[in-house]
Amino acid sequence: MKKIIFTLVFCGLYFIVNSQTASVEKSIYGIQSGFLGIWGHNESKLSNNIALRTELGLDAGIWGGDFYDNNGFLMIPVLTLEPRLYYNLKNRVKKSRKIAGNSGNFISLKTSYHPSWFEISNYNNIKIVSDISVVPTWGIRRNIGNHFLYETGIGIGYIYYFAKNAGFLENEGEVAVNLHVRIGYRF
Repeated sequence: MKKIIFTLVFCGLYFIVNSQTASVEKSIYGIQSGFLGIWGHNESKLSNNIALRTELGLDAGIWGGDFYDNNGFLMIPVLTLEPRLYYNLKNRVKKSRKIAGNSGNFISLKTSYHPSWFEISNYNNIKIVSDISVVPTWGIRRNIGNHFLYETGIGIGYIYYFAKNAGFLENEGEVAVNLHVRIGYRF
């Protein structure tokens, strides 16, 4: 009888220790880099499946061709606010996959603002037009080890340019695309 009780207690403790609750983490800080920029971010838990991502970084751009003397490079600041719904956390836990660091699939509403505070470029006297964009995005985030991660996402939305502030006659809006592939480090 003692052996049976010991075995049941041992198995019960094993499952309790190895179980994960299907919830986003309370708060995550990290940095990420992609092909066109570098960003610092925080994800704060709003509910078990929803996190609010705030991000501060530098978006980059490159250009070239027959109309320019040289190839160009530009980096401008970006402020982003992005609520994310991680929709497959329970399924990942059922399949014994890790959800640490908010590792999962998500849908979000990425809202980004590019202020015309400063620019870093190989061209002089570049005039930046401030803009704001709202892009519904689908993405995935996965961890590599305990601290490294990769993330990718795609979405189509709307961008509005504050062109009057830069001396143009009218403000303009158009379709915006969010396509990102990033690697990062989670603190």
